[in-house]
Amino acid sequence: MRVFKYVFLFVILFQLQLSAQSKPNIILILSDDAGYADFGFHGSKVMKTPNLDKLAKEGVKFNQGYVSASTCGPSRAGLITGRYQQKFGFGENNVPGFMSSSGFTGDDMGIPTNELTIGDYMKTLDYKTAFYGKWHLGGADRFHPLKRGFDEFYGFRGGARSYFPYLDLPKSHLDKMERNFGNFEEHKGYLTDALAKNAISFIKENKNEPFFVVMSFNAVHTPMDADKKDLKKFPKLTDNRKTVAAMTLALDRACGNIFKALKKLKLDKNTIIVFTNDNGGPSDKNASDNAPLSGTKSNHLEGGIRVPFLMKWPGKIAKNSNYEYPISTLDLLPTLFAAGGGDINNIKETDGVDLMPYINKTNQERPHKTLFWKKDVRAAVREDDWKLIRFGDRPAELYNIAEDIAEHNNLASKYPEKVKNLYKQIYEWELTLERPLWHLKQEFEKYDVDRMDKYR
Repeated sequence: MRVFKYVFLFVILFQLQLSAQSKPNIILILSDDAGYADFGFHGSKVMKTPNLDKLAKEGVKFNQGYVSASTCGPSRAGLITGRYQQKFGFGENNVPGFMSSSGFTGDDMGIPTNELTIGDYMKTLDYKTAFYGKWHLGGADRFHPLKRGFDEFYGFRGGARSYFPYLDLPKSHLDKMERNFGNFEEHKGYLTDALAKNAISFIKENKNEPFFVVMSFNAVHTPMDADKKDLKKFPKLTDNRKTVAAMTLALDRACGNIFKALKKLKLDKNTIIVFTNDNGGPSDKNASDNAPLSGTKSNHLEGGIRVPFLMKWPGKIAKNSNYEYPISTLDLLPTLFAAGGGDINNIKETDGVDLMPYINKTNQERPHKTLFWKKDVRAAVREDDWKLIRFGDRPAELYNIAEDIAEHNNLASKYPEKVKNLYKQIYEWELTLERPLWHLKQEFEKYDVDRMDKYR
């Protein structure tokens, strides 16, 4: 009888362990300010990205992957909550957002604490969660990653810092490297490599249970810091173009080290890997290349909001495949939550969708009929292949993205009814946002209230 009891307990424990292991591990890799064209899988002959190129061949490449904002903080806020960040007021970088009515700035600007993050959701599925690198979602203690759904953290709370260890620690806690909560501990060596090394340690420690890792690199954001050995790999390049190439090489190497660790631990067959970028490359600051797209970081041309976007899930996503319809980083929360066994009906609120039915073509429709963007009085909407960009001080521009990816041919004067319809959609979407409409109207009256009335 006693033997039977122990056998029964062993079977139960084994089944529980098997159930835990059947959940896929998930690694979400985010680069910072990278150019759309600065990867081999997007055709670059200059950049050296063999590990990410291999990842592209092992899964799906989203050819129309978008972020929810053209600048770092808001884009990351949308990704991590699965919601348009303007709905909780995080519409700007380092200026009041949700706090616009109360006047909070600096450390006190962050994702409101009543908002749930992707970390919160993955923990409900018994995932071990970790965040490495750039946070930029609130510097005050109440916004800390360990209070926003993550079990472990090593990174910095702010938006940018040196890639080399500080000999004299900066006064601001936003710039210091921090291990978990309040333990300020500078890294060793080059930061991009150090972040990957910490993530690998976490993976090793949690190899027997499902884990969710956000690998939030600050590469290739300024400052333009590159390792000397990486600079030597690009003898024909000069100035910032040489430096960004070296920084991109380090980014790719760090990703490759994570991939190799997964394979060595025999976790690669049961791990979802997502790679994307937080916004378009700021070509004036880090010499990034967004070709063939027009525009850069901070604007709503394709070069500001369309980003590299890859996803691998062995056995679930076809190798070397492409997905052509527009998708968004807003989709990551519901997609990864569902992949981990969650019921997306239990998500409090999301503007994203589970991408898997679309990737696998069980759903042939577009994941999104419309996508929206907003930065101060400027805004944009994409409906099917049509895209309208609204400016505060000049007439709107209209493009057919399927026929004009570079947005060279403004069709606004040719299709006035389309302009009117899309303009109205932006206006109606803005009614759902945190910033009150009277504020928007007040801003528009500075320019052309008659034009605003026309599109009511």
